[in-house]
Parts: sequence; C-alpha cells; structure tokens
Amino acid sequence: MSGLVLHYHPLSSYCWKVTIAIDALGIDVRKQLLDLADPAQRDAYYALWPIGKMPLLVDGDRTIPETSIIIEYLQRHRARPGRPLIPDDSGPALDVRLWDRFFDHYVMTPMQAHTADLLKPEDQRDPDSVARARDLLTRSYGILERHLEGREWVAGDAFSMADCAAAPALFYAVTYVPPAPEHANLSAYIERLMAHPAVAATIDHSRDWFKFYPGRAGLSRRYFDPAGA
Repeated sequence: MSGLVLHYHPLSSYCWKVTIAIDALGIDVRKQLLDLADPAQRDAYYALWPIGKMPLLVDGDRTIPETSIIIEYLQRHRARPGRPLIPDDSGPALDVRLWDRFFDHYVMTPMQAHTADLLKPEDQRDPDSVARARDLLTRSYGILERHLEGREWVAGDAFSMADCAAAPALFYAVTYVPPAPEHANLSAYIERLMAHPAVAATIDHSRDWFKFYPGRAGLSRRYFDPAGA
C-alpha cells in the first residue's frame, strides 16, 4: 500500500473528481468512507480538517484538502510516469486550470443548488434560487457547446484534470437540466466522459448509493433503475 488515505463519500461529486484522477494517474490509495452523520467520525474528521468539507487526502503526517490541489499533489508526488493530468507547459496547464475552475464554479455549484433545495422540507424550498441555478447551467451548457466544437476533451488533446472535474459535474447536472437538442457537441462529450475507464470505474463503484441521491429521478436507467432499488 502507498500509505495514502482519501476520506470520501461515493455520492459526492467533488469526491468523484479525485477518485477519477486517482484511477487516471494509476495511484494506489486507500479510500476511507466518511459518514459525517456519525458524531465520532465527524469529530475525528474535523480534527483533521476543521472546514469539514470532503474529500481530504492524508499522506503520512500531511493533510491535503481541495480537489484541484489534491490532484496536483498526486501528480507531482505519486503519479506513474507518462500519465499527467496537468501539462508541464505553462500555457496548456493554464487552460486545464481554467476549465477545471469553470466546471467547479459554473456547473458543479448550480447543480448542487438543485440538490440542496431537494434536501429542504417542501415548505422551505426556494424556487427562485433553483431558477437561477437552472439559468446558470443553461448558460454554461451554451459556452461548452461552442468550446467543444472539434474537440475530444475540454482542454487540449488528452484527458486532463479539467475532464476529471467535468465528469461528476455533468453526470449530476444533467439529472436536473438535460442538454437541449442543439447541444450536440456537449452531449457527445458527456458520452465520451462516461465511457472513459476512470470515470466508468467511479460510476460503477457508486451505483449502490444512487438510491440515496435526491435527484435520482433524472438518472439514466443505465445507471439507476428505481424498480431494482
């Protein structure tokens, strides 16, 4: 074993971003399931990272939070040769970091606003905030549709950290706001993402948990069948 421990939950979109990167980089990491509803686990986790957000990577006596930082740390210190997710060249590396930020802020965040609203009691839900989140997702889809013209991956010619961010953001976002018919480039990109071995492995690992996902009604039947839940 490598000694690396990832504190995570298999439904978490941000955890997916890191588990996809771990597989793509070919790194051996022990995955520690985190249940923040358990007081003992919560206290132990907050002792490691008082902010309390997941995932968190622990490497010996060092703790590394924040998904993009975790991925860059793993690439610099633990990745196998020839499997970079962030290019060495500064120009392409900036493109990867730009689109990584785009997916975290403009796809993942509005997607999570939909989820957060479903977790509220029905009489406390906020349709205005959901409408704003839907509008941001729709605008983000339009930007991606134009950007993906003639591209296989979102930043450069190879699968990168930006695609690690894109996969969970889009997997969950389309359960609330599916791409429109005119978003053919985006739809094709989503299919490529879901077929990537590292993404497919993370999805398969999470299948038993989809029955707990608040937006499960929007999941494709290839991922979740309510009759079999």
